[in-house]
Amino acid sequence: MTAFSRLFLILNLIVTASCGEKQTKKESDTSINVTEQLATDWKPLFNGKNLEGWTMKINSYPLGENFGNTFRVEEGILKIRYDQYGPQFNDRFGALFYNKELKNYRLRAEYRFVGETAPGAPEWGYRDSGVQIHTQNPETVALNQQFPICLEYNLHGGNGTDERPLGAICGIGMHVSVDGKPNTEFCNPAKVSKTFHGDQWVTIEIDIKDGHVTHYVNGEEIMNYSDPVYDSENEYAKAFIKDGEKEVTSGYISLQSNSHPIDFRKIELLEY
Repeated sequence: MTAFSRLFLILNLIVTASCGEKQTKKESDTSINVTEQLATDWKPLFNGKNLEGWTMKINSYPLGENFGNTFRVEEGILKIRYDQYGPQFNDRFGALFYNKELKNYRLRAEYRFVGETAPGAPEWGYRDSGVQIHTQNPETVALNQQFPICLEYNLHGGNGTDERPLGAICGIGMHVSVDGKPNTEFCNPAKVSKTFHGDQWVTIEIDIKDGHVTHYVNGEEIMNYSDPVYDSENEYAKAFIKDGEKEVTSGYISLQSNSHPIDFRKIELLEY
């Protein structure tokens, strides 16, 4: 190899390396920009002051009636409480609906369980609640309908000793496919088991995109499923099946009031 050839080869290697570094930096910068853009697109659904933008429905009470001040805002926290229910819970389950129908989005919320289960509540109500997606329009919930038709990210809290994982997918009047196969179980446990004891704050996320749903907790994926459909055997769900079409592609977000006190602080939405 001549001296000129060696010089040409060295210069070519330097230029190639420089271009590679620039391309890598460009791709990194693009990733950062996308992340920053997504961060700015998150919309708070809870303003920390009141329940503006939300509507409650409690079993056996009309839409919008906040029996017992169940849903309240204090010290910047959305609280669900039962201290005005008296000695018996009487199946007064409820849900707080965000007033917008949604299709493809990512929901993020911070919650914690506190206090004691309401007197007269079912045994399973201990540190049990849920964030519900694809929920039926609140205006269609019957007066004496205990739970709205929905998919539920089940929230559980530990008792300080035993494992009690959160993150199961529970279908209320709906079924989903798990691992690509139609599934008719009422609840399917999360694939990654996580139990949170005490009154610690926990961050959950639900990602919904074109029929695929993923559950996260504190940034870790714990469950995924797809293709939600209405359950034709459910007395309320069958009303939403038109011309044999069972597919569920949109709905409302709702927060359960299931008999155990729970707090929410940040509730944020990123629409796709």
